[in-house]
Formats: sequence, structure tokens, C-alpha cells
Amino acid sequence: MANVFIVGGAGQVGRRLAQRLAARGHVARALHRDPAQTAELEALGATPVAGDLAALDADALATRMAGSDAVVFSAGAGGKGGPERIDAIDGRGLELAVAAAQRAGIRRVLLVSAFPEAGRGRHVSDTFEHYMAVKKRADVHLAASGLDWAILRPGTLTDAPGTGRVRAGLAIPYGEVPRDDVAATLLELVERPAVNRVIIELTQGDTPVGEAVQALAR
Repeated sequence: MANVFIVGGAGQVGRRLAQRLAARGHVARALHRDPAQTAELEALGATPVAGDLAALDADALATRMAGSDAVVFSAGAGGKGGPERIDAIDGRGLELAVAAAQRAGIRRVLLVSAFPEAGRGRHVSDTFEHYMAVKKRADVHLAASGLDWAILRPGTLTDAPGTGRVRAGLAIPYGEVPRDDVAATLLELVERPAVNRVIIELTQGDTPVGEAVQALAR
């Protein structure tokens, strides 16, 4: 059984992950900033942890993380809210989570990032371009941290029901992937620490999630 701290625990991927962790017998602690989200998180089987990522410092976040076996960072502005919000959540938020994990003695950090080809071939806003640049800097920061990490770069996220089958690899063609299957992949990464210090691109596919993740173990 793993004790997993989810930064962005009330987000669309975070909620799905918390539910899957709890169903598999793990402890899912979900960081959230809106008290109204507490009951929903509890109903999913998660332990709600109150805190605003944009307002916490590293010590305060480390205190909340203490005792965890792994941290999953799935928080994100989603390319919305302007550059300041993106910097605060996707940029400084990830740096804060890394610092907090180090202070709390937590070695494993999993990051939900962005597929490099997102937006290619279509007009995108300056805000989206900024979002992608910040996500890349966050990847670089985590990879240089010395922690045991894995970075997951899903394709375009959809709310279609998950199929439990994906395509995962170091470099794969761009495509869509249900949020359900992103959460299922994160669960497998929690349970398979041998998949370590690797950047994984993810889309819908034909391989069962567990097999797809295990194939990336070193």
C-alpha cells in the first residue's frame, strides 16, 4: 500500500486518480483549495488536504506531504487565466512541490506535463505558447532535481470513457487520450517504481495500461 499525495487533487485527472488509488487499497491525499470540494473528495475515497498551492511556502507544503511515499503533481492552469496564473501553478507550483518533497524526504515525484506537439498545425494564442514553454521548464526542473521521477506527457485530453488501453513510449505520434486512462497510467506508475527517470508520451492505443507501463521499466 502506498501513501500518495496529489497536488491538484481536486482537478479532473487528480479526482480520477484519487478514486483509483483508493479502490486499489492505497491512501490518496488530495490537496485542494476550495472547502466545497471536501465532501466530493471524501466520496471518492480520498483524504482531503486543505491548501492553496499559490499561497503555500515549501515548509507548509512539506508539512502537508509528510509521510507520503510519492507525490503526483497534476495541478495546472490548463493554459487559462493568463501568464501570471500559469507561472504560479504550472511553473512555481511545480518548483514548490519539488522543494517540499525534498524537505519531507519523499523521493518519488510524478508530473503530468504536456505533449510537445500540442497545438502544432493550428493557430494558438500567445497564452498557450507561454503555457507550453512553462511546462517544458517544469519538466527540466524536475529532471534536474535528483529525485526519482517520471514525467507523463498525455496527448489531447478528452472526457470519453477510458478503455484501459493506451500507447505509451518515449516518442510516439500525437493523439488524444481519455482522462480516465491518464489516471490509470498514473496509478500504474505509482505501483511500478522501476519505471523511473523517464519521460513518457501517452495517447489512446491498443495495449493494456499495465503492460504499456511495465514495458518502460528499467
